[in-house]
Amino acid sequence: MYKKYIKRIIDVILSFVGLVVLLPFFIIFAIIIKLESKGPVFFRQKRVGKDKTFFMIYKFRTMRVDTPKDMPTHKLKNADSYITKFGNFMRKTSIDELPQIINILKGDMAIIGPRPALWNQDDLIAERDKYKANDVRPGLTGWAQVNGRDELAIPVKAKLDGEYVEKMSFAFDVKVFFKTIISVFKHDGIVEGEQKQEEKKEEKV
Repeated sequence: MYKKYIKRIIDVILSFVGLVVLLPFFIIFAIIIKLESKGPVFFRQKRVGKDKTFFMIYKFRTMRVDTPKDMPTHKLKNADSYITKFGNFMRKTSIDELPQIINILKGDMAIIGPRPALWNQDDLIAERDKYKANDVRPGLTGWAQVNGRDELAIPVKAKLDGEYVEKMSFAFDVKVFFKTIISVFKHDGIVEGEQKQEEKKEEKV
């Protein structure tokens, strides 16, 4: 009952309320983004949704318009050189993800679920197939995000996504939601660019 109906009803109600409450802040963020750099307010990107259908995800634009497209940020060389000053703040606080409330209202996404893969992340998509993690709506946040985020290897990330699918329930979603808030304040698991990935690896050695 929860997986089939209640989860979606909760997503619609909370995302609608969130959009209404956050609208004034969206307008302020939009003005700052336009004043700081050329380009659109929103960044749109092709992602993998439920049952491996494609949809366009919305984010606040945090990078210059000449940034290489369809590449995960943690794989960019010198990612910092593409990120705007306000964009850096938004990424650290995950504010850039808030426009995905629109995706949730449209039915592309859920509040909690596996983070939507890029359309060309074949390795991640294939790994998620093993755990049926492509069979559910992707989420604004998820179990993998609160357990490592960018630092996770693809097999580990996919396995955590599969664990979420198995344990999906109201109580588990609440747990992920509150762990997300803690992770956002601590900036856990955020890695920008290949250079920073190497630095993270060296710190662990």
